[in-house]
Amino acid sequence: MLKMNRRQALGLLGAASGSLILPRVAIGQSARPSITVAVQKITINGTLDVWYEQSNVGERVFFPNLWEGLILRDWMGNQGPVPGLATEWKRLDDKTVELTLRRGVKFHNGDEMTADDVVFSFSPERMFADTQPDGGKTIYEDDYKPKTDKELPASIPGVARRIWPALRGVEAVDQYTVRFHNASPDVTLEGRLFAFGSQITSRRAWNEAKSYTEWARRPVTTGPYKVVEYKPDISLVLEAHDEYWGGRPPLQQIRFIEVPEVSSRINGLLSGEYDFACDLPPDQVGAVEKASGFEVQGSPILNHRISTFNKYHPVLENPLVRRAMTHAIDRQAIVEALWAGKTNIPKGLQFEFYGDMFVNGWDVPAYDPKLAQSMLKEAGYKGDPIPFRVLNNYYTNQVPNAQIMVEMWKQIGLNVEIEMKENWAQIHDASAPRGVRDWSAGGAFNDPVATIVNQFGPNGEVQQKKDWTNEEANRMAEIIQKSTDRAARKKAFARMLEICEREDPAYQIIHQNAVFTGVKSSLKWKAAPAFAMDFRKENWFL
Repeated sequence: MLKMNRRQALGLLGAASGSLILPRVAIGQSARPSITVAVQKITINGTLDVWYEQSNVGERVFFPNLWEGLILRDWMGNQGPVPGLATEWKRLDDKTVELTLRRGVKFHNGDEMTADDVVFSFSPERMFADTQPDGGKTIYEDDYKPKTDKELPASIPGVARRIWPALRGVEAVDQYTVRFHNASPDVTLEGRLFAFGSQITSRRAWNEAKSYTEWARRPVTTGPYKVVEYKPDISLVLEAHDEYWGGRPPLQQIRFIEVPEVSSRINGLLSGEYDFACDLPPDQVGAVEKASGFEVQGSPILNHRISTFNKYHPVLENPLVRRAMTHAIDRQAIVEALWAGKTNIPKGLQFEFYGDMFVNGWDVPAYDPKLAQSMLKEAGYKGDPIPFRVLNNYYTNQVPNAQIMVEMWKQIGLNVEIEMKENWAQIHDASAPRGVRDWSAGGAFNDPVATIVNQFGPNGEVQQKKDWTNEEANRMAEIIQKSTDRAARKKAFARMLEICEREDPAYQIIHQNAVFTGVKSSLKWKAAPAFAMDFRKENWFL
């Protein structure tokens, strides 16, 4: 008698609705296997666009399997630059980079990628709208609400200028050569080319799409896997792109399934329903490792868990209150209690892979309850409530972390109230008072401009969302962004850390993020030190 598991039954249901989902082939058969990956969330905005979906969960499903840039990030190595859709690049001057495109690269629609697609991928139509390079002002979503179905979502122009603040345009020198022209000097152009967002899409596919949403739910890219079905908030199915320039992909199909509850992800993994279970909290690692045939892989990654402050809240407008909040948190206690010591407390919002731009001797505010209480007394704090907006474990251990911090704040006399929210739109909703919110900050490439400037500079999200601003910090951000003097850039970075973490806190560091994934041991797959999951042939061993 033929028996069917739940995943195969769901596949037949998909076929009945006109979209065939093949059951996973058993490992060891001659045909390529298919896998199922249980994730907490697939995307947060219901699209697969790298500019609209700037998130940790987006990184997991986008890279390196779907979207690719001219320069790639070395996901399985040191996270630095490696050749991708471009085979080589060179500086022409401090404002210009020239790249030689890889020949014979095929999009998922069969077209060859050329300079025309690269020019389009960095065009006003695709990402900038009518924003100007070096515009000198913060870009707000309210100014870019789409008027037609084909126009960009309101947030994209601001996000684009966050990564490419001074890009004037891309020139097609010939079919396989492009030049990136900046309006001002920028020593980080090469890094921006492999940052989250700087990936290439097909101009023809965009032109043929009837709407932005239609295109964004099935983008045509060059990666080893292509989209065959996407059901927002439910599942994403990628299938092998056999004309991939990097060689035949090792998997026939990758199916990401949204499973919000940790216990359901683990149970599904152990029962054989899923091949991978993502975002395991450390206290569940042992249960998976004890089960025969399973293992857990993971490590700290280039991403810090933080909480950000809205300085326009009546209580938080006094920086002494925010400073007190940063001194009230025992970060080591959180790392031990929630992470079993499997991660660490970073030296502020920076990463050691910055190299000589890393500010030695810097540290997060010390845990000092007495100092925090004296700051509250000096501020004249009277016990007024401070709202703390929290999602239901979008981040691993997010809710228990919030509960612990609220208790620590309570111990110094702060009245912080958790407000549970369902999505990021509610987190950012400005119709009610905003106080504290959870977030994370990643190192998109190996320079502080990718982190503190990207997220807290003039066009960083906190300023675009009207949470915080500081004139001197913005001047420092401009130096970091434009100066070609490395010493001056580092000095400005150190000063920006002082402002953002001590004098006029925009955020506080909690701990370095870490990612743990449960996986069948027989798959011989290796986890990257990132949210991204690499299913290319170099990382699949049967």
